[in-house]
Amino acid sequence: MTDAPLETLNGVARLNHLGVIRVQGEDAVKFLQGQLTQDFALLKPSEARLAAFCSAKGRMQASFIGLSPGGNEILLVCSRDILAPTLKRLSMFVIRAKAKLTDATDEMALYGLAGDAALAFFAASAPLWARSDAGAAHVVKLSPADATPRALWLAPAAEPAPRGQPMSLALWQWGEVRSGVATITAPIVEAFVPQMLNYESVGGVNFKKGCYPGQEVVARSQFRGTLKRRGYLGHSDMAPAAGQEIFLAGSDQPAGIVAQAASAPSGGFDFIASLQTSAAQGGSLQLGAPGGTPVQLQALPYQLLEDI
Repeated sequence: MTDAPLETLNGVARLNHLGVIRVQGEDAVKFLQGQLTQDFALLKPSEARLAAFCSAKGRMQASFIGLSPGGNEILLVCSRDILAPTLKRLSMFVIRAKAKLTDATDEMALYGLAGDAALAFFAASAPLWARSDAGAAHVVKLSPADATPRALWLAPAAEPAPRGQPMSLALWQWGEVRSGVATITAPIVEAFVPQMLNYESVGGVNFKKGCYPGQEVVARSQFRGTLKRRGYLGHSDMAPAAGQEIFLAGSDQPAGIVAQAASAPSGGFDFIASLQTSAAQGGSLQLGAPGGTPVQLQALPYQLLEDI
């Protein structure tokens, strides 16, 4: 993919690296309301939600795109490599709630839509995380990759695939990085408070909802001015990996961690990293070790919220 032109981020990609958790029952919404960082009680049919599942210390154990197909049911899309342990952790909290959690991955088909394929479902003015239905399929508007529209398509496995020219998973994953919205995967479980990946700025945290695990830590980080790490976009000539450390030149202490990375069509590698704001604002950054491959920071495709 390294020689592909930038405009090839256009088409349809099968997303086999994602999975789906189904939450069903009379208390499905109430249960999730007490576990995740977003408000599912106010979820409308025209909306989806970005949300995190945190530990008691406020560290992200999983991230989801959630929607309700109707009735007492919520579908949560997450990285497939953490689905089983996440399902187990969440199920531990059900106790007496009338809610059942199951792995619905094999029952669903997931596709990523970019460019013209995404524009077929949403006007440019549609808000982030808007939802549109096409028959039995649910389509969610995602954060764009630079200026390229993107969407998530979710439907029962028997449904026909969405229309559009085929696109590789590798190219889709590069677009995920360029969107600046990181997905929690196994190497970074419990590495970040949501704000360390800018989740409060991309619709992933609701500060007005009720309690959930880690809420006090997340709220304190936001309102007491203790945000010392943020999410940034970076580029390097060496392939980064999720969980890899980044160093400030002249220091043997890591200044940040790579959250998500992908090969860039124009060469090299792009990634999302959580960095100390002081390190990001000055000095040379190096990947993997002191004196490692130089890192160039790039502008985020969205504004950070300074005040909630």
